[in-house]
Amino acid sequence: MTLTCIAVDDEPLALKLVSHFIEQTPFLQLVGTYSSAVAALRGLQHQPTPVDLLFLDIQMPDLNGLELARVLDRGPGGNGPRVVFTTAFNQYALEGYKVDALDYLLKPFTYEEFLRAAQKAQSYAALKQPSSSPAPNASSVPAPEEDYLYLKVEYQLVRVPYQDILYVEGLKDYVKVHRRSEARPLLSLMSLKSLEERLPARQFMRIHRSYIVGLQHITAIGRGAVQIGAETIPVSDGYREAFDQFISRWK
Repeated sequence: MTLTCIAVDDEPLALKLVSHFIEQTPFLQLVGTYSSAVAALRGLQHQPTPVDLLFLDIQMPDLNGLELARVLDRGPGGNGPRVVFTTAFNQYALEGYKVDALDYLLKPFTYEEFLRAAQKAQSYAALKQPSSSPAPNASSVPAPEEDYLYLKVEYQLVRVPYQDILYVEGLKDYVKVHRRSEARPLLSLMSLKSLEERLPARQFMRIHRSYIVGLQHITAIGRGAVQIGAETIPVSDGYREAFDQFISRWK
C-alpha cells in the first residue's frame, strides 16, 4: 500500500529533510511540498489525487499547523488526509492529540523516528481499507462479529479484545479502560457515550454515568453495586431499571 504525502514547513532546510525522508521510504509518495499552511490548503483543494498523509509543521505565519488540521474536512468516513506533526516545541503535544493527529515528531528527529511515524500511518490506512469484494453467494452468509476494537492511545491504535475489558471509567473528555491482562489502564481521548456505542450490548452495560462494566467479569451483585474483582462499582438511579432486568436472569 502506497500513501500519498505532502510536506509543509516554513523552514527550507526542515522541508527539504522531510521531503528527503518521504522520498526514501518505499511506501510513501511525495506529491507536494509547501512553505506555508495557506499554500498547503490551496494545494489540497486543487490536488488531482487524494492525499493520504500530511507531515505538518506547527509554528508558521498566517495559519499554523494546528489551525490547518482543524479546518481539514475528513468527513464522517474519515477518508481525508491524516496528520503527523513536525515541530521543535513539545508543548503542542496535547493540542496535536485533540485534533486527532497520528503522531508528533519533535525536531530534530532521525529517519528511524520518521519511519516509525510513517509505519503507524501505514497501519492505520490498512485498517481503514475496505475488504475485498465478497463471492457471489457470500451476501447470504452473515459476516462474523468482531471480538475487539481499536482505541487511540498516545498516537497509536491499540487493539483491545472485548473479553479483556473489565470495566470502563469516564473521565470528562477521556475514558479509562481497565483490562484483565494489564494492571495499567488505557487512557483514550473520547467520551464514554461514544465508546458505549462501539461496545456490544450483549457483553457490556452502562450502570452509571461514569461506568460501563464487562458483564462476564461481574463476580458479585450487591445492593446498588456490582463487584468486579476487588473493585466495587455503583449502579446509579438512571440505569437501575435496565440493570434490574439484567440481574433478574441471575435469580
